[in-house]
Amino acid sequence: MRAMNEIENIHRRRIRSFVLRQGRLTKGQARALVITWPKFGVDYAENLLDLDELFGRKKSKKILEIGFGMGDATAKIAQTLPDCDFVAVEVHTPGIGSLLKQIEELALTNVRIIQHDAVEVLQHMLADASLDGVNIFFPDPWHKKRHHKRRLIQAEFVKLLCAKLKADAYIHVATDWQEYAERVLEVLKAEPQLQNTVADYAEKPAYRPLTKFENRGLKLGHGVWDLVFTKKP
Repeated sequence: MRAMNEIENIHRRRIRSFVLRQGRLTKGQARALVITWPKFGVDYAENLLDLDELFGRKKSKKILEIGFGMGDATAKIAQTLPDCDFVAVEVHTPGIGSLLKQIEELALTNVRIIQHDAVEVLQHMLADASLDGVNIFFPDPWHKKRHHKRRLIQAEFVKLLCAKLKADAYIHVATDWQEYAERVLEVLKAEPQLQNTVADYAEKPAYRPLTKFENRGLKLGHGVWDLVFTKKP
C-alpha cells in the first residue's frame, strides 16, 4: 500500500521546465521510482551540492547530463566511462523511471538523478567551476529564430553553463534538426568564453552512443549534428 501511495504521489508532481511532457509509467518504471530512487535520486534544494561527497570520490570527472530523455544514452555513457560521475537532470517522470531501471540492470554506481528544471539546478545546486563537461543530446528543437525564448540553447543559458564549467571543460550538443544545429552553432560561437573544437560541426565522439531512434533515422538518410565546444583557459 505504501509503495502504491508513493507512485501516486510521483504522478502528482509538478515540475517546471521549458517543455513538460506527460507520459504513462510502466510497472517497471514505477517500481524503480520507489525502490531505486532513494539511492540514486537527489531532491531539488536551493543548496550547493558537494559533488565529491555526493559520489564518494574526489578525482573523478563530473559531467552534467541535461534532458536525458529515456536515459539510454546516459546509461551507456556511464557504463563506458566508469571513472566519470554523471549528474543527470530530467523532468519527464517515465524517463526518470527508465534510467533508474537501467541503473539497476547495469549495476551502475556513477549516476545521480535530479528531477527538476535544468536552469534552476544550475543556478542553485551546482557550484561555479564544478563541472568537467555538459552533455545536451537531442534537446527540443525550437529551430526558428522567432522562437528564441522557447529554445534551451540560448545566450543567457550558455553563459550560465560556462560559469559552472572548469577551464578546458566541454559543452557537447547533438541534434537531428539541421536548422536547430545552425542556431546552436551561432549561439555557442557568440559566447566569448567558448572555443569550437573544429571549424563547425564535430564528428560524433566515441563516448556518445547511437540511440535506436538515431540509428533508424540514419538508415532513412537523416543526419545528426554534433557540436563540441570547450571553455577557454
